[in-house]
Amino acid sequence: MGIGSIVFIVMLLGAGGFFSMQIMRIAGNIKMGKSINRSDNFSERLKVMTLVALGQKKMFQRPIPALLHTFIYVAFLFTQIELIEIIIDGVTGNHRVFWQPLGGLYTFVISLIEVLSLLALVATFAFLARRNLLKVPRFQMSEMTGWPKLDGNIILYLEFFLVLFIFTMNGADEALYQAGHSHAVGATGEGSFGFLLSSLYAGPILGGFDVATLEILERVGWWGHIAVVFAFMCYLPFSKHFHIFLAFPNTFFSNLNKKGKLTNLDSVKKEVENMFDPNFDPYAAPPEGAEAVEVSRFGAKDVEDLTWKQLMDSYTCTECGRCTSACPANQTGKKLSPRKIMMDTRDRLEELSAYKKKNGKDKHDGKSLVYDFILEEEVWACTSCNACVQECPVNIDPLSIIIDIRRYLVMEESKVPSELAGMLTNIENNGAPWQFSPNDRLNWANEN
Repeated sequence: MGIGSIVFIVMLLGAGGFFSMQIMRIAGNIKMGKSINRSDNFSERLKVMTLVALGQKKMFQRPIPALLHTFIYVAFLFTQIELIEIIIDGVTGNHRVFWQPLGGLYTFVISLIEVLSLLALVATFAFLARRNLLKVPRFQMSEMTGWPKLDGNIILYLEFFLVLFIFTMNGADEALYQAGHSHAVGATGEGSFGFLLSSLYAGPILGGFDVATLEILERVGWWGHIAVVFAFMCYLPFSKHFHIFLAFPNTFFSNLNKKGKLTNLDSVKKEVENMFDPNFDPYAAPPEGAEAVEVSRFGAKDVEDLTWKQLMDSYTCTECGRCTSACPANQTGKKLSPRKIMMDTRDRLEELSAYKKKNGKDKHDGKSLVYDFILEEEVWACTSCNACVQECPVNIDPLSIIIDIRRYLVMEESKVPSELAGMLTNIENNGAPWQFSPNDRLNWANEN
């Protein structure tokens, strides 16, 4: 085993181990949420995941960004084939180990990857321009300054270098083979791999270089490619682009109920049922074997009061801003941004998790999701219209978090806007939001 293979294996194990540790950390954070059953209706869930995550169904509500995103998405999927070969080559010390066994199929696959990589490069420049030159409004909002803006650009820079190294490797490899000096497995004498794009520029652009320079360029492309892949792997758990992995489980565990159907608090539902039960004795001991209803808090004050699915939503958020751009409250200038709700939830979860890891899992830092991250003004601006849920390309549900925070404010702290307080009083006294008696509710029908 050569020194190159040893260095490669160390890099592979290091990046893979670090990535695995971060996966376990994030999984542990998500498990901090409350239990919720999302294991029903497997076939429907599989269908939703296939259409939304794999098929990118909801992306195409905006055709141009969807097409650009598809270029990168499909290129990412197909380059995994080449990545498998590079890993085998790196461990064994070979080069293009699949070329001879696969023959024409190999040439076709690498040619397809080159075309997709070129399209991905076009999309990369387009996305950089949209974020930094065209200044699309949803990328210029207050929550998209600092790290979120830099994060969105870093991944595009990595994409640029990844494609650059791919074409450097393939072009130099093609020029070496044409000159009869390729070290690919089975390449003897002069020839050509026949890759669609690299074969076009290898001769005219790289043909004038000497063999030593071409070998350096090929190795720079090969090592540069895998170094970017490993860097991307280590960076991914700290980036919004972690949705590459979480989009599939997140859509699988989507809420399959009709939009607008809100959940009930089990504890409150049980109390109401008991009130209407003439045989219920509030002083009687619960029946033997009866399932206990655990009540820690009404609604959600902090991330631990949310469900694991809501916490998974926060890690899956792509920060694309489609939810916020469709939000009627945001459009009228109110503080609410559904994207910010998800980003704040993730940031608070990360902060609390780090504190507990340092001080003990039973410790609390005295902060909360409400007040310290999300303001009352934000959650009360929501009209509960579900536009954010409808628009999200990975089926994130910001509204469920907003509703749970509202429940906490009303039921735990008795905080409610004055306009709603009057409405709630009227419902309690009159059975309607309006300030008149139930007997007068149909008087309008008698008017001429």
